[in-house]
Amino acid sequence: MECEPAVNTGTTSPKPEKSVRYPCEGRLLRHADFERVYKQGRRHFSTHMTVFYLPRTAMQNSGNSTGGGGAPHRRVAAGMRIGFTVSRALGGAVDRNRMKRRLRASVRACWPAVMPAVDVVVNPKKSLLTADFAGLEQEVRRAFEVIAQKVSAKPLART
Repeated sequence: MECEPAVNTGTTSPKPEKSVRYPCEGRLLRHADFERVYKQGRRHFSTHMTVFYLPRTAMQNSGNSTGGGGAPHRRVAAGMRIGFTVSRALGGAVDRNRMKRRLRASVRACWPAVMPAVDVVVNPKKSLLTADFAGLEQEVRRAFEVIAQKVSAKPLART
């Protein structure tokens, strides 16, 4: 097996392949959305993480509603939106960022093609740092299956 030379020979290097990403509309970004999922949502517990989820109503899905500032909300994806929270209690910045990178990579690998309109927040546990990546992907895949099953099986309660 031959290695490429370390010295640049004047030729342009090929562009790195763009990594597969979940859509920007599929990201949970606003603090209010995280709070809503924590307070009103349900939980799914697994070995290396706790997953909070909350189905979105038709009103939350429409991009026409206005917030407290009078500005219209950005349009949200019809399917799943996901966010990650890592507490400072789990370690320093390096460890917390490593946890988020591992979670994002496993979510990208397991992103479901079809998912109901649901907001998901993933809270890792300290054991995530030493977890086998294949096992982590399996946990994420199982969490998505459970969420899809429970959301589709139970109609939203009208309040």
